Amino acid sequence: MAAGGGNLITLVAALIGVGVVAQILSDRFRVPSVVFLLASGVILGPEVLGVVGPDSFGNALSAIVGLSVAIIVFEGAFHLRVGRLREAPAATFKLVTLGAAIALIGTTVVVHYALGTGWMVAALIGALLVATGPTVIAPILEVVPVRNRVGTALETEGIVNDVTAAILAVVIFEAIIQDVRAPGELLVLFTQRLGSGIAVGLAVAAVVFYALRYVNLSPGNAPQNARLLVLGGALVAYGAAEVVATEAGIAAVATAGILLGNTDVPYEDEITDFKGDVTLIVLSFVFITLAALLQVEYLLALGVGGLLVAALVAVIIRPLLVFISTAGDRFTRGERLFMSFVGPRGIIPASVATLFAVEFRAQGMVAEANVLVGTVFLVIFLTVALEAGFARQIAEFLDVIPMRVIIIGAGNVGRTLARRLEDRGENVVLIEQDVNNVEQARNDGLTVHHGDGTDTEVLRSAGAENAKIVAATTGDDDVNLLVAQLADSKFSPGTILARVNNPDNVDAFEDLGVRAISATEATAMAFDDYIERPSLVNWTSEIGHEGEVQEIEVTADDLVGKTISEIGPQLPARCLIALITRDGKSIVPDGDCQLKRGDQITLIGDDDAIAEALAFVHPDK
Repeated sequence: MAAGGGNLITLVAALIGVGVVAQILSDRFRVPSVVFLLASGVILGPEVLGVVGPDSFGNALSAIVGLSVAIIVFEGAFHLRVGRLREAPAATFKLVTLGAAIALIGTTVVVHYALGTGWMVAALIGALLVATGPTVIAPILEVVPVRNRVGTALETEGIVNDVTAAILAVVIFEAIIQDVRAPGELLVLFTQRLGSGIAVGLAVAAVVFYALRYVNLSPGNAPQNARLLVLGGALVAYGAAEVVATEAGIAAVATAGILLGNTDVPYEDEITDFKGDVTLIVLSFVFITLAALLQVEYLLALGVGGLLVAALVAVIIRPLLVFISTAGDRFTRGERLFMSFVGPRGIIPASVATLFAVEFRAQGMVAEANVLVGTVFLVIFLTVALEAGFARQIAEFLDVIPMRVIIIGAGNVGRTLARRLEDRGENVVLIEQDVNNVEQARNDGLTVHHGDGTDTEVLRSAGAENAKIVAATTGDDDVNLLVAQLADSKFSPGTILARVNNPDNVDAFEDLGVRAISATEATAMAFDDYIERPSLVNWTSEIGHEGEVQEIEVTADDLVGKTISEIGPQLPARCLIALITRDGKSIVPDGDCQLKRGDQITLIGDDDAIAEALAFVHPDK
């Protein structure tokens, strides 16, 4: 029985409160919030406390879930920047086409044979499990700062597959109910819903954009009115598209979100913050509610076959589609493995499966309803618990959390520096105003933000808040000095470097505590090195390719107190300790020199040997 009005209000408020606590715990323990949300749903559900049950919301559940999903999808789409797609264009396109097809076919086959279901029901489950979604990917990327190209590929895959998976699932569901089997009819159903959603989304986005840009929104309350207009537009897009065709609403809000997010709308920052808060509340409510509706008997009824499906989806099908989709692209092996083992399923499969199960039971198809809900939620629970819950540990094990470096200036110096750092696995973001330099950097496969590097908001959008190093490499000393001042006062990175074109300006930079690199001095030193030390220069020119030099802090207990002569045999072949820096002083060590905790040592050797030596000297890194 549905809860009474007063009880319902109390229940909704309690669920939202639990969701906020889950978000706080997520930030505190650096674990994606979906882990806490699902756990909360299980605890509040009928299997434990019984606070939330199948009848808690009466007949309003489908409408509540539908509108909530609309807000969630719109939020994710609004943040998808088309410009960022250039960072991994081939892989992104393959993930949402070839990768999605592999997931659909592979999951369908596994479900059919492992659980003995009919092909159409297996295909329905397969379609739903294609979707990862921004609701589970975004929280992971908040606690795991991977390279931009990895984050872009995962975010885009989640948003696009949410839409296509939901529409495809609806087509298959209606085909089951109406007993449609012809491929041509299925294609027509799919095209109608996708096309209807896109058309409605385009229309709503155009109206909202026009209103934001050209209608007087009342100057005193313009930011508030802009926020409400965008939120209302998202809900209208969903509702109007649903009237035209069932489940076209998801395509509509995704289309409207992408269009509005990639246009120059007023009060964008206020809109973004507001939508983020609303989405957080809605996401908390829906995740907890859907998790609470699941009954353990559905999971137990699947038996070993259900566990087999979940295992094959996570450790065979997902890695297969990722490696095929990213073949020949710039992703490292560690990044491809990270993408393979961090692909949890999210709110779209959960919500749509729940609604379909209700319809199946109304049609007398109880067995199909149970296997649908049980399989989808089992995969969601296991992938969220293992993949989302241990995402940071997986990233650290695969060494895919790079040092973020912000370089202002994408001229020849900036691009060359960026390429060298990227070759060593660092996450480099360039900031450049000149359109030609931006295009050149993107053609080189580099991540670049088009904007003024002396603008605090541009620096922030490029990730300066998480940067360990900020380097100003433009040909204008005034610009470089201003960038250094902004970085120091607003973001406090570990290191600030600046190119100094006029040697007379070096003192001004050093007075600010900035490490100044004089172009004149650097060029003169390079000539001097070639004249006096040609062999060393030839070797150092290969750093990052065959040879490598790295500086790292000593943290391994086994090394503290030992001499260089004792440590030498334990280092990899073709690698040695060339320098030790202690208390601000650098010394060339002899065999009797003892290492202390916190020493900065400089390792020199072959590429592979240095990588092995870094793990030996600093196992926590």
